[in-house]
Amino acid sequence: MAVQQAMGPDPYFPANGDARYRVHRYELGVDYRPGPNRLSGTARLNAIAGRAALTEFQLNLADFKVGRVRVDGRAPHYTHRGGRLRVRPAKPIRAGAAFTVEVQWSGNPKPVNSPWGGLGWEELVDGALVASQPVGAPSWYPCNDRPADKASYQISITTPSAYQVVAGGRLLTRTTKASTTTWVYEQSAPTSSYLVGLSIGKYQTVLLGDPGPGGVPQHGHIPAHMLTEFSRDFARQPAMMELFEELFGPYPFGEYAVVVTEEELDVPVEAQGLSLFGANHVDGARGSERLVAHELAHQWFGNSVSIADWRHIWLNEGFAKYAEWLWSERSGGRTAGQLAAAAHRKLAALPQDLRLADPGRKLMFDDRLYERGGLTVHAVRCALGDAAFFRMLRGWATVHRGGAVTTASFTAHAGRYADGPLDDLFAAWLHEPTLPPLPQTSQASQASQAGGTVPARPPYPPTNASSA
Repeated sequence: MAVQQAMGPDPYFPANGDARYRVHRYELGVDYRPGPNRLSGTARLNAIAGRAALTEFQLNLADFKVGRVRVDGRAPHYTHRGGRLRVRPAKPIRAGAAFTVEVQWSGNPKPVNSPWGGLGWEELVDGALVASQPVGAPSWYPCNDRPADKASYQISITTPSAYQVVAGGRLLTRTTKASTTTWVYEQSAPTSSYLVGLSIGKYQTVLLGDPGPGGVPQHGHIPAHMLTEFSRDFARQPAMMELFEELFGPYPFGEYAVVVTEEELDVPVEAQGLSLFGANHVDGARGSERLVAHELAHQWFGNSVSIADWRHIWLNEGFAKYAEWLWSERSGGRTAGQLAAAAHRKLAALPQDLRLADPGRKLMFDDRLYERGGLTVHAVRCALGDAAFFRMLRGWATVHRGGAVTTASFTAHAGRYADGPLDDLFAAWLHEPTLPPLPQTSQASQASQAGGTVPARPPYPPTNASSA
C-alpha cells in the first residue's frame, strides 16, 4: 500500500520529520542498564531520497552524545542540537536513490518535552517503558519522526537478565550471555516511529485464550501479583479480537501483546502490535474494559491505517472510540446508539470551538475530539445503514492497510457506499465547530438495518463470527 505522504513539514510539529526522504527499514541495536539509566545504541536506516537530490537532510534525536554518523559508509558533516541531527553527505544523494545512514549514540534517556508533558522513554522504579505519541520517539532512537513515514523494524535490546523486554512484533531470538540477555524483535509491517513500543520490566507472561490454527497469538505481560485481576479484566479480549476481525477485516499484524506496568498511567498507550496499561487499569472488575477495546481497535485504526499528519488524528481516535461502542453493543451492554446519545448530551454542554478535521495542536487530544469522532462515525452509519456501513468500514481498513491517509481520503471512501451525497454531513461534523443534531437513522437506512451486523443485546459475546 503506497503511503500518502504529507507535503512539507507537519503543520502541528514542523520541527519533526523530513519530507525530503523516507525510511523503509530501521535496524536498532540498544544496550540499556536500568540502574544508572544508561542507554547506548547503534542504528542503521535504509532510506530513499525523494523527488529532489539531497544535499542535506535531518533526523530527530534527543539530547544524546552522538559518537559516529555515516552515510553510505562515508563520514558526512553533521550538527546535533535542539533535537535535530542535521546531516550533509559528502556527496549529494541523487533523487530517488537508496541510501543508508548509520548513527551511534549514548546517554541517559529521558522524555522529550511537549505541551502534554514528557513523552517517549520513561524510567520506572524498576525498568522502563516507551510511550511516544505523538513526538516521543526521538527520546531513545534517531528517526524521521513523522507518522506517514512508515518502515519495518528490527530491534535488538540487551538488558540485565533479570528483566524482560517486550516490544511490538515477533520475538526472533533471546540470547543470554553471562549476566545479560539480548532480545531481538522483528516488526515487518510498516510502522510509524511513534508506534515503536517498548517495555522493560519484571513480568509474568500469560497467553490470552487459545488462538487456534491461524489465530492471533495474544499475550499479557504483567507483574505476578496482578495475575488474578488481570485474568478477569482481559478475559474478553479474545472475543473483542474476533468481533473486530469480523467487522474490520483480518488483524493486520502477526501478534498482539498487552503490558501492565507497576506504575499508574493517565491513559493506556497503543503501539504497533502492543498496548501499555497502568496498574490503575487493572481492578479485577473490568472497570477499564472499554479501554481494552479501544487500544485493540487502534491496531486497525491508527497503526495499520495511519494518518498522513496530525491534523487527521480524529481518524485514529474517532474509530477507536466507535469500536468501544460496537463492543458494548455486541457484548450485551448499551448499544452504539445509546452511547452516541450520551456522548451527544455531554458534548452539547461543552464549548463549541473544536473543528474535528483540523483541531489544532492544542486540542488534538481533547476529550471532545474522541467523543465527536465517535459520533461522526455513528452519523455515517446512520446515513449509510448497517449493511453499507460495515462494508465501508471493512473496506477502509483493507484498502489502506499499511498506508497513511487523510480526512479527504475517508470522505471520498465513504461516499462510494452512499446512495446520495454526504457533503452536508461531513461539512457539519468535520469542518464546523457547532455540534450538529444527534444522528438519526434515515428510513432508507432502517430497511438495511433490519438484519443489522451487530445485534443489540445478545446474551454473551459470540465465540466466532458465524454465531453473530
